[in-house]
Amino acid sequence: MTYTLTLQHIKPVTHDTYQLTFDRPADFDFEAGQATHFALDQEGWRDEDRPFTMTSLPDQKDKLEFVIKSYPSHDGVTEKVPNLKAGDQVIADNTAGAITDHGPGVFIAGGAGITPFIAILRSHAKMGEMDCHLIFANETDKDIILQEEFDQMAGLKTSYLVSGQSDTAHISGKPDKDMLSKLIADFDQTFYVCGPGDMVDAVRSSLKDLGAAEDKIITEDGW
Repeated sequence: MTYTLTLQHIKPVTHDTYQLTFDRPADFDFEAGQATHFALDQEGWRDEDRPFTMTSLPDQKDKLEFVIKSYPSHDGVTEKVPNLKAGDQVIADNTAGAITDHGPGVFIAGGAGITPFIAILRSHAKMGEMDCHLIFANETDKDIILQEEFDQMAGLKTSYLVSGQSDTAHISGKPDKDMLSKLIADFDQTFYVCGPGDMVDAVRSSLKDLGAAEDKIITEDGW
């Protein structure tokens, strides 16, 4: 089944990331962390669908929100995002995705890989049941998406890792095995991992080496 979504608002979140708010069809259902494939309803782009994660909560019936990073060098859908305006439409597919809420845990994200975790962490914050740790890796300080919101979530521990800026205000480094061993004391818990494929593979391997159970490491299944 497909849905036509109409853009209500668009605003920048970082220098290259945007929050898009659409109307929500009554039968558009999803779980926090899941995504939909959508394509721009424009000539030449209707067959160019890409997966994007809903960052609004499933119980917010009046809107659908996405946080999307634009990649001008990719010559694709995200390159067009900064030029979208209210009234533009996209064609969305059914929702899916393996990253859903499995309870409190450690959330390890790389760049735009934070998006499946936004709705899950917002849901925990709303319920007052946080007890979560966010480890968020980026190239520079200005790449950190929604830092202010995460910093204000009661009960959420945050560790921001920056690998490409020598004067970072945060932790210098990447989420490798050594860094994870320093940041995490308990490996008998649930781990959520999302980001570039090579990062996800490396983090999964490191977590297992450090004692995490494979069935407690939640990653996307490549749909």
